[in-house]
Amino acid sequence: MKMVIVTGMSGAGKSTALNVLEDDGYYCVDNMPISLVMNFADLAQRQKQGYSKIALGIDIRNGEALSEFSNVLDKMAQRGVNYQILYLDASDDTLVKRYKETRRTHPLSKGSRVDQGINMERKQLEFLKKRADFIVDTSQLLTRELKAELSKIFVGEKEYNNLYVTVLSFGFKYGIPVDADIVLDVRFLPNPYYIEQLRPLTGNDKPIRDYVMNCKETQAFLDKIEDLIKFLLPNYVKEGKNSLVIAIGCTGGKHRSVTLANAIAEKIAATEYGCKVEHRDIDKDAKKTSGK
Repeated sequence: MKMVIVTGMSGAGKSTALNVLEDDGYYCVDNMPISLVMNFADLAQRQKQGYSKIALGIDIRNGEALSEFSNVLDKMAQRGVNYQILYLDASDDTLVKRYKETRRTHPLSKGSRVDQGINMERKQLEFLKKRADFIVDTSQLLTRELKAELSKIFVGEKEYNNLYVTVLSFGFKYGIPVDADIVLDVRFLPNPYYIEQLRPLTGNDKPIRDYVMNCKETQAFLDKIEDLIKFLLPNYVKEGKNSLVIAIGCTGGKHRSVTLANAIAEKIAATEYGCKVEHRDIDKDAKKTSGK
């Protein structure tokens, strides 16, 4: 029997995670009382058929009983229950925004602000995050991207290192992204903007990619960045970082930064780390032109 305990912050995507696991054939039970978990695990182990894969949703809704869950986990380990803990997390700002969008009340914020409930929840779930086998930060993830990450872990059973990387292109003239952990400036590369036939295109178009990638400085830059990434990512994981934003900037965020962001994301995607690419400012010049 294989058991996945799905837990984490309210609003971080636990329902989505349970849906993904259910689609893969897991028998899913959400919000099971803590007092029943051990009995359920014993029952499932005795069954010869029908309970080979189980997912349990355990979170703050268990109230004061949640404090007993650490002892339950220890007992399950002693009895040889094969379980893993998936912890879904997100930044406070993201969680507050999600609650405002859905107009739902945080389980611990009745009569107070949402951010106060989030703060209390973090403290009460801290022991579970420390015990988690997988931590997925959903702050930067769309639902389909979260589903892809979970499928990679539990369906594809690929190696996962609790770090999701967003490679973000941007234009310096529109400001540096406030959530960037690493900022790389590629304005030293030749600018396709000054070639009239290339100006309307973006780094997603082949002529721009060829122009930028055929520069010898580009290849040298990518080689050095690849070495830096190989060094940094495992060290970020060791320090407990769950999400990383690498921002690649050029002047307008349309040509060079887009090309390099795509190239760097391809390199990271080929590793065991989750990765996606975003282009923040790729359409802003076009919007300015159409607005005149």
